[in-house]
Amino acid sequence: MHPMPFPERGFTLIEMVTVMAITAIVAAAVAMFIRIPVQGYVDTTRRAELADEANTAVRRISRDLHLALPNSVRVNGAGTAVEFLLMRSGGRYRADVTSGGGGNILDFNNGADSSFDVLGPGVTLAASDSIVVYNLGISGADAYAGDTRRSYSGSAGTLTSVSFGTTGTPFPFASPSNRFQVIEGPVSYVCAGGVLRRYWGYAITAAQVVPPNGNNAILSNDVASCSITYDASAVAKRTGLVTLNLTLTRSGESVNLYHAVHVSNVP
Repeated sequence: MHPMPFPERGFTLIEMVTVMAITAIVAAAVAMFIRIPVQGYVDTTRRAELADEANTAVRRISRDLHLALPNSVRVNGAGTAVEFLLMRSGGRYRADVTSGGGGNILDFNNGADSSFDVLGPGVTLAASDSIVVYNLGISGADAYAGDTRRSYSGSAGTLTSVSFGTTGTPFPFASPSNRFQVIEGPVSYVCAGGVLRRYWGYAITAAQVVPPNGNNAILSNDVASCSITYDASAVAKRTGLVTLNLTLTRSGESVNLYHAVHVSNVP
């Protein structure tokens, strides 16, 4: 006697449709529960990225502004660009001869004088640098116009004697503390078309050019608004104040960052 074969087993069409419907309902319910936390995580991450981007940008601007030549900061009328002359180093020039009549002084009465001795440690210069003495940022004593600025005419190095090109006229004013500054050149930060850029490596001009014709690097591609102001006499005309108000926006998320930077205006 042969055993009875097992009956065939399987799912009916109705059972399969029922399982699929129940699975879809469960998946939709689970999605509703996890969507909000996931979206919140994505939004938080985006805001953190924007905040980090804005913070990095203003800190870079702040770091450069702390090296600005006194009385060289200027902001365009729209408040979207700031420019200044970036200092490399500085020191004190010889103003008097030694007791024996020696030493190379900086002569403020001789337009042909083209060198001076550095007092104290040597000063570091590059071949493309300029020498500035007592820049006041006013007519007749403005580094942008060339009144207080002369092009360095020597080789790169750390020097105890500085030479410079002449313009036929001496520096307009002597520094009360016999100080001079060495500048690399101008630097600009410009907000335009939703982009914040840093510009450098361009020629110094008497009037501010926005944007300047020089090298540039992007600090942010997410600029929704940008406002820059400058108060040249924030603290008894000895310290200026640059304020930066930057708003970055990406995929509907925005962060706003306000930053203030004090700059020395004592030449």
